[in-house]
Amino acid sequence: MEEALVDIEQIIAALAKGEQPYLMEELNKYLPSELIDIVYQIEEHPQYLILFFRCLDRENAYETFQELEIDYQEKLINLLPNRQLQLILNDMSPDKRTAMLEELPGDIINKILKLLTIKERAVALSLLGYPENSIGRLMTPDYIAVNENWTVAQVFEYLREHAEETESIDFIFVVNNQGKLLDDIALKKIMLADFDVQVHELMDEQFEALSVMEDETSAIEVFKRDDYLVLPVVDSNNILLGIVTADDVLQLAEEEDTEDIQKIGAVEALEDAYIDTPVHLMVRKRAVWLIILFLGELLTASAMAYFEDELSRAVVLALFVPLIVSSGGNSGSQAATLLIRAMALGEVHINDWWRIMRKEILSGLLLGTIIGIVGFFRVALWSSIFGLYDGYWLGLAFTIGFSVLGVVMWGTIVGSMLPLLLKRLGADPATSSAPFVATLVDVTGLLIYFTVATLFLTGTLL
Repeated sequence: MEEALVDIEQIIAALAKGEQPYLMEELNKYLPSELIDIVYQIEEHPQYLILFFRCLDRENAYETFQELEIDYQEKLINLLPNRQLQLILNDMSPDKRTAMLEELPGDIINKILKLLTIKERAVALSLLGYPENSIGRLMTPDYIAVNENWTVAQVFEYLREHAEETESIDFIFVVNNQGKLLDDIALKKIMLADFDVQVHELMDEQFEALSVMEDETSAIEVFKRDDYLVLPVVDSNNILLGIVTADDVLQLAEEEDTEDIQKIGAVEALEDAYIDTPVHLMVRKRAVWLIILFLGELLTASAMAYFEDELSRAVVLALFVPLIVSSGGNSGSQAATLLIRAMALGEVHINDWWRIMRKEILSGLLLGTIIGIVGFFRVALWSSIFGLYDGYWLGLAFTIGFSVLGVVMWGTIVGSMLPLLLKRLGADPATSSAPFVATLVDVTGLLIYFTVATLFLTGTLL
């Protein structure tokens, strides 16, 4: 014990004299637990603490800091230079850092979050309890907040000191002494006010804020609706925690759209850019859906086998199978794509299912009639020009025409209703991809085709 006391006294003496080379060599011989004892001995001397941590190597600095009691950590956060503090905070173990953040007041938490790297900030917000894909993960703590009792002159002085640290100064956020959000004020309004006017005199208390726990996609709708440049983020007690800017939301919207487009194409969403995705990962992302679709197409083969007798008696029916099933798949893919995008834009909701159904039935009827007429005349034209289908061309023409009508209508209904059903079940509507809808309609399209053929061709070909 005596030797330890002598060592600490020597360290304190060296700190008092500012003997940095000696301290850098001596301090890094100690374990973090021993360095903590020194911190507790010198905590009354701020200048000693600054020099003490400056002389520690990077590993000793963060290991010592993260084991200190919360009161000492808070004191050092307010005392150490930002660059030195930034290294310590980013090097800390996530669980130790989270335990510290949970004990600190909101203003210091915001200061810490600003000093963390993007990666470490995401980890910190995650461990603080903000769910994945929540606005809490999207927000940035870089904003300008002023007190309601400040004058405009004080606001400008604060802006001069802190404007470079923030992501946006288009709006200034007004808080009370407890950190609760009271209003947002456009910078232009502040610039036009007299210096002696107090902030609360400029407030109209007409503002919108995002909840920290909301899904991040809700921010897209809010920004889109009212053309905001920046919005504050608050917790359940209306404490200002951060901001979300328009460029953050634009990037998020691009990511969401990219993910939906990839899913519509029957590919699991890629985490990285296409060119940066390894081949093995690309194969894994695509193989699952291809296997599912392949198994679905096996049902088409089963349906063909079921009607093998009809095909053996009327081989000509097989010639039109690709025409029939592709018409249904194409109409279904169109409907699915339109509905998925409309849902993403908030144009339609699950409760609109009957209106959508009526619209798609009418659309499918008209589209099917148009394409069915084309199919009818195709058979009639080939019969008259090439002399094909003699004796049964009319029945075949009606079979093709009405089959196409039925399949296109059915494909349109399936393509429009499947995204709504998936949404109702809590799944992503984009997973009702165009290939998936096409595969489903292929199987049912064959049933429609051969049922219609039985009606029109029994007694001639069948």
